[in-house]
Amino acid sequence: MNKLYVDSFVEKKIKRGIQLLDGRDFHQLDFDNQSVAVYNHSHQFLGTAYLSRQNKGIGWFLGPRKIELTESYFVDLFTKAKKQRQNFENSDLTTAYRLFNQDGDNFGGVTIDRYADFVVFSWYNMFIYQHRDVIINAFQKVYPAIKGGYEKIRFKGLDYESAHIYGQEAPASFTVLENSVKYSVFMNDGLMTGIFLDQHDVRDALINELGLGKRVLNMFSYTAAFSVAAAMGGATETTSVDLAKRSRELSQAHFEANGLDLSNHHFVVMDVFEYFKYAKRKQLTFDLIVIDPPSFARNKKQTFSVAKDYHRLISQALEVMSENGTIIASTNAANLTVAQFKKQLEKGFASVKHDYVRLQQLPSDFTVNKADVNSNYLKVFTIKVKK
Repeated sequence: MNKLYVDSFVEKKIKRGIQLLDGRDFHQLDFDNQSVAVYNHSHQFLGTAYLSRQNKGIGWFLGPRKIELTESYFVDLFTKAKKQRQNFENSDLTTAYRLFNQDGDNFGGVTIDRYADFVVFSWYNMFIYQHRDVIINAFQKVYPAIKGGYEKIRFKGLDYESAHIYGQEAPASFTVLENSVKYSVFMNDGLMTGIFLDQHDVRDALINELGLGKRVLNMFSYTAAFSVAAAMGGATETTSVDLAKRSRELSQAHFEANGLDLSNHHFVVMDVFEYFKYAKRKQLTFDLIVIDPPSFARNKKQTFSVAKDYHRLISQALEVMSENGTIIASTNAANLTVAQFKKQLEKGFASVKHDYVRLQQLPSDFTVNKADVNSNYLKVFTIKVKK
């Protein structure tokens, strides 16, 4: 095992509990895709890490001891993670949730999501991908009842994104439960599965509190899961807007799975900024507007960045909001702090009066590394507007 020497700044971060190794903290690395023994410049052993580049960071610190990535090591990790999620395991109301969440479960670079009888492994770097056989074998020992597994490749360098890797193959699409609501999912069609599991709690609020009697606008709707939740919570009308052509078909599948009449639920394939202009021109108004954009997006006309442009979404939403309406403003941008996100929202509200009702972050199955604020990447504000 090669030795990695770190400066005092990185040593302090490791001792604070931060597991992600940030490339900006290292001037030059002579090796990659391997386990390393970590030492400070006084030649004191700090623990074990692995190096492998991914979309965030250059590797992960694993712990303050010598660690071998054996099957028994992963069995121990998965057993501890399973115990933390017993309430989900025992629930008949929710059958889709996260089983393992990177550094929240003390091993960065892999997530595992359950969809009823099937699971999806997401590999975030080449080193983890190279160890996937031992990881999968360990997982099957802890979860023998799972019928089959799939993988998603979330790093560059391979010629495929998704594959079936063990056990039974899932149907092309099937339904899972979340808070008793049905959602149609698919295991082996690109990187997506049909629902973002990290929004459990927000959808629960739409069902049990926010949706009743409302006209709902869902922007960047993907498969309209927020709209379905609002409809199940008694929304009188929903409009789901997304630029992806396939969003209409996937959204309708969620509604049909719950036996909802589509006559008051609309699916619009359009750029969200163009839809805001259209709605204003047609004098459409909404009681509840959900905004959940990707961190970064580009189309033929413009580029969108949460860190720079979110305020534009708020200001345009206000133009089509009914009196005393509500905005749900969401972002999954890990590089944006709660304070920075709120600053973008305030810029959008300008002089319009508003109250922050709540901030929701990752649900309990998405365990976070409490030492690292970036681990809890989701930020969702529910805001009451006083027009």
